[in-house]
Amino acid sequence: MGMELTRELAEQRLSAWERRAIDDAALKPSAVAITVAPVDGERGIWVARRPSTLRSHANQFALPGGRLDPGETPVQAALRELDEELGVSLGEDSVVGLLDDYATRSGYLMTPVVCWIDEPVTPAPSPDEVDQLFYVTLDEVTAPAVFDTIAQSPRPVIRLPIMNRWVHAPTAAVIYQFAQVVVLGLDTRVDHLEQPVFAWR
Repeated sequence: MGMELTRELAEQRLSAWERRAIDDAALKPSAVAITVAPVDGERGIWVARRPSTLRSHANQFALPGGRLDPGETPVQAALRELDEELGVSLGEDSVVGLLDDYATRSGYLMTPVVCWIDEPVTPAPSPDEVDQLFYVTLDEVTAPAVFDTIAQSPRPVIRLPIMNRWVHAPTAAVIYQFAQVVVLGLDTRVDHLEQPVFAWR
């Protein structure tokens, strides 16, 4: 399945997508990069595990990304963070589209930016930002998600079984929408999906 997704198809699905933007001045604007890249004849995306030394979100799985600098667009911020965290430098011509904004419990407004790379590249992760870097094939990102019920919220908590581990929201919500909309061509929203309580801080 992973090789069936082309840039043209990804662009077509994202241009037809009616993206949901969130307008909330109380949230800190941020962006993440979902970068579709070829490795050994397959396509997939990079997911990082944060170092234990970070002040916030230590040891959590994350897509390359962070807060917008003043005057930055989400696309510019995602590309800058991709370069700073993984050493992968891309231009805005690599961007195939945006997914829905996702508001996190810790007060961030995440805008997912989908990028496309045709030639193989070798990331050089920054040890300050990345403890481990995983390459997750498109077949693996489409694995069925699990939805849990918790007492603290009426919303379902999503987790994804990738990299032989459980990945939680917000990263799981963004990857799940990417898999559903871009890889599988489905109409799936994720703004109702909850994060586990440990990620609320």
